[in-house]
Amino acid sequence: MRQTLRPLVAEFIGVFMLVFIGGGAIVVNTFTSAASGSGSGLAGIAAAHGLAFAIAVTATLGISGGHINPAVTVGLWSVGRIDSRKAGLYVIAQLAGAALAAVVVKALLPAGAGQVAQLGALTFGDQTSFGQGLLVEAVLTFLLAFSVMATAVDPRAPKIGGFGIGLTLWMCILVGGPLTGAGLNPARWFGPALVAGYWKASVAYIVGPLVGAVIAMQVYEKVLLAKD
Repeated sequence: MRQTLRPLVAEFIGVFMLVFIGGGAIVVNTFTSAASGSGSGLAGIAAAHGLAFAIAVTATLGISGGHINPAVTVGLWSVGRIDSRKAGLYVIAQLAGAALAAVVVKALLPAGAGQVAQLGALTFGDQTSFGQGLLVEAVLTFLLAFSVMATAVDPRAPKIGGFGIGLTLWMCILVGGPLTGAGLNPARWFGPALVAGYWKASVAYIVGPLVGAVIAMQVYEKVLLAKD
């Protein structure tokens, strides 16, 4: 029982960290921008997500494998690195962690800014169509999942914990943030969307990351991973 529960708790806490810090950074940026005309902006929001993800992955890597993302879990399932039952439990724990994080953001951070920022919910830019947004989420998640395989799964990987993965998320948000919010993670989308009741373009935030992660991990597993 404990062996089953331990990785689920790790995934729950890891996703909680990502969604609380990431969503919280958006709400705080909204609040400070309204109050003083200055905030951390895109660079600060990207840094908050990237660092939170890096630390969450590193902290849980030895317990659960440091997925912290249902798309990563599904991608690893697609290449046979996690079984169906465990993958399903991981996803449930990840979504629960994201939902609780959004509840805490709503309870602790400035209410007005939280409402304006939809608790850090992901949203498309004004010039981004649905198709473009879905492709942005898929392509950027491909890069993120590729970095997971290259720095955490591959036995030849450099021992840098989750920091290569966190840096990948950081740079992806700098590119994709103005377009889709660069969620790259169905749990990151789900928590704020659930608590804020903000469900716009939900298919893009689910399908895009899942497709991107599965393709990246299939390519790495079948083409780049040494079989000898």
